[in-house]
Amino acid sequence: MEKSKFQAVHSRLLQWYDTYQRQLPWRALPGKQPNPYYVLLSEVMLQQTTVVTVIDYFNRFIARWPTLQDLAQADQEELYHQWQGLGYYSRARNLHACIAMIAQQHGGAIPQAPNELIRLPGIGSYTAASIAAIAYDCPLIPVDGNITRVIARLLAMKTPLPDLKNSIFNLVTPLKPTRAGDFAQGLMDLGATVCKPKNPLCGECPLASHCQSHKTNQQHLIPFSKPKPFKPTRYAYAFWCQDEEGFVSLKRRPETGVLANMVGLPTSEWVDDPSSLPSVEPEWIKIPKTIKHTFTHFHLIIESFITKDVNQSNVFKVKPQNFEDYPIPTLMKKVIKTCLNLGN
Repeated sequence: MEKSKFQAVHSRLLQWYDTYQRQLPWRALPGKQPNPYYVLLSEVMLQQTTVVTVIDYFNRFIARWPTLQDLAQADQEELYHQWQGLGYYSRARNLHACIAMIAQQHGGAIPQAPNELIRLPGIGSYTAASIAAIAYDCPLIPVDGNITRVIARLLAMKTPLPDLKNSIFNLVTPLKPTRAGDFAQGLMDLGATVCKPKNPLCGECPLASHCQSHKTNQQHLIPFSKPKPFKPTRYAYAFWCQDEEGFVSLKRRPETGVLANMVGLPTSEWVDDPSSLPSVEPEWIKIPKTIKHTFTHFHLIIESFITKDVNQSNVFKVKPQNFEDYPIPTLMKKVIKTCLNLGN
């Protein structure tokens, strides 16, 4: 981007941001210094999750753990429980490890430099740049989905996603914005509220006069996307086993992989071919409703059965009224709901 154009965009965007910025619980009020802990926590939560979804979770975390030192002392199980429903559970595991490392190796102070931030668990190049810019005003531009879209439209870039993000990263790396945190958040807000993926509000955009896509009426086409890769479907059985005293068998998933460390009903192996599922025993009672759930890389179809015994290791028993004490993911809550409706 030419220096003169960047300066013009920079100035107009900051003027717009000063008036129209979103009020978010992790953002510092105008004239106040950002809280680096709030910035880090929100950026981890916002990875692959919308702002609307994150707000309630962020507020609950801050109410429970007001400072980084408080969260550093949290039990991992407790953190997982508060995270349930937010998805992408590896982020919770990485957040726990990240905060512990900051407390133990950095004296509880979140590093300022991107090359130090990126060494923390769960902190990639974008998150490191975002924390550095927003929390410490480091003069750089993080590149998320909103910023990618805004810049791609400004310059009418034809490179398709996902390669486009790397092209924009290389393009903005030499730029050194002042008020870097406000500039980054201004780009994010502009992408979220005006330069939207569909039906962008070009008439409300402060950068419209500089936008090459707007001038050529291509804003609805950019950014271009490659065809989405095929997403396979996997299959599993879930088992509701409740004894005469009302206790239900639950099981914790492995420490790595999908839904790591989360708790739910015991299931069969998740297989690619439904013919590979175990044979249905005569005494099993099938739940009529099938659960379909989509993960990042595959769909999952779960059929549920009421059984007398699951014959699996590491199973423990809990009464349904106490399920809320365990980190149960959204997928398994759907399954449990169907079983409760039939089982009771």
